[in-house]
Amino acid sequence: MLRSWAVRYWYSFSTIGLLLGTLFFAASLTPTLIPRNYLTQGVLSGLSAAVGYGCGFFLRWLWRYLELPELKARILRGGKLFATLACGIVGLVFLWRAAEWQNSIRSLMQLDPVDTAHPLEVGAIALVTFVVLVALGRLFKLTLVFVSEKLRRFVPMRVSYVIGTTIAVLLFWSAADGIIFRYGLRVMDSSFQRLDELMPPETQQPSDPGRTGSSASLVRWQDLGRMGRSYIASGPSAADIGKLTGKPARAPVRVYVGLQSGDTPQQRARLALEELKRAGGFERSTLVIVTPTGTGWVDEQAIDPIEFLHNGDVASVATQYSYLASWLSLLVEPGYGADQSRALFTEIYGYWHTLPRQTRPKLYLFGLSLGALSTELSNELFEVLGDPYQGALLSGPPFASRIWRSITDDRNPGTPEWLPAFRDGSYVRFTAQNNALDIPGAQWGPLRLVYLQYASDPIVFYETHALYREPDWMKTPRGPDVSPELRWYPVVTFLQLTLDIAMATTAPMGYGHVYAAEHYIDAWMQVADITDWSPNDVARLKQHFIDKRK
Repeated sequence: MLRSWAVRYWYSFSTIGLLLGTLFFAASLTPTLIPRNYLTQGVLSGLSAAVGYGCGFFLRWLWRYLELPELKARILRGGKLFATLACGIVGLVFLWRAAEWQNSIRSLMQLDPVDTAHPLEVGAIALVTFVVLVALGRLFKLTLVFVSEKLRRFVPMRVSYVIGTTIAVLLFWSAADGIIFRYGLRVMDSSFQRLDELMPPETQQPSDPGRTGSSASLVRWQDLGRMGRSYIASGPSAADIGKLTGKPARAPVRVYVGLQSGDTPQQRARLALEELKRAGGFERSTLVIVTPTGTGWVDEQAIDPIEFLHNGDVASVATQYSYLASWLSLLVEPGYGADQSRALFTEIYGYWHTLPRQTRPKLYLFGLSLGALSTELSNELFEVLGDPYQGALLSGPPFASRIWRSITDDRNPGTPEWLPAFRDGSYVRFTAQNNALDIPGAQWGPLRLVYLQYASDPIVFYETHALYREPDWMKTPRGPDVSPELRWYPVVTFLQLTLDIAMATTAPMGYGHVYAAEHYIDAWMQVADITDWSPNDVARLKQHFIDKRK
């Protein structure tokens, strides 16, 4: 009986669906931008196989709907047997190469190779994922057929199928939207909020009255959030900076306003301005307006370097706008960051603009990830042309960044998408792991914009067009951190890159969406026009951060 059930179950599968599903499965095993472990690879491969099977099933349905001639049952059975054998061989061959493909990118990122059990683990998880998804697909079909048969007594057959399909789609979408998206996002938002409220023991409230969160501060310590407390409590001291530079140094000013400190972006921005005044931020030589990532995190790999480069004579100010990770915020609340970033820029720039030009600090903007996108939206050039700030450093700009996309699309001919050159380089320049900011013959204008982006960062180079066409960044020459084994496949590459976005921060330092201090140093020296550091001193500063990470 079990054998009979297995045979019937096997015959129930679409032959063209199995073939396409196997091809999708095989293609999904090839590398993209971020290394994958056996679990994520297995889920991705199972999903890809299910999508391919669904495409094949749709083609079979379309063939029958158009009433095209069909093969005889005997030929179909033989074809299904042949297809099953072919699918098994293709699946095994590609699974055998899966470890090699993953290691091609892991070696570029200086990671250990996957273990020998990787293909078996991937295959098992992919099979389970495929079966579950196909079962859901069949449940959808049963729902459609059930509704259609009930309606057939009242309406024509094809009309009943249209209505049945519509009802089935609405039912499944309502379930997905209500259970997975809305409930899931509420749970994640609540979890991130509780995580934000945690107070690790190593982040003690500062005793220095000049620091944000102290007893004299306008911002309460408990309202800073976990990321804000971590940012304020960390960073180099004047002694740390002086020890490395060998020069007199000051303690940097860091101002942070958490999400709980005000009900609106404008309230939080005004509080940040007043706290920055109180802390003496406008009395420093350099002032940086920072837009954090979605969680409220400010990357110390980016801020610590400029504090060293200016001997601590730096003030930075940031306001939180979300608890969610940047890729989640980008999907569900992209406007929040822009509203907060614009409110903060309006307050800080508005006050800075009234100060005497000879004595006010030089003003810079910084944003990482969703913070980069929000920084772009914080101001328009026509608003500041009469009195421009000095520059901006944006790292890991998301694919949805309007200005970044416009500049990248309009790049100079012959320059790659992952490292474009734009016009004469007087306004904007791009760089990656290898410093590409010193352009022969190019002169900076009054306002400097630098994009730091890695070719292996999927948050930057994700493209919905990858569904049906090869992205430009895949063409030669490729970035040094992109696997030579990477290939474009319709639909599958889109699924791979979608997973890469969620895994972007799992890459090692200096790859993916994890930006390293030594690369920020090169960028800040150009943006802030720092010329008083010798090459040996710069190398020593870079080594300091490399050693600190070990």
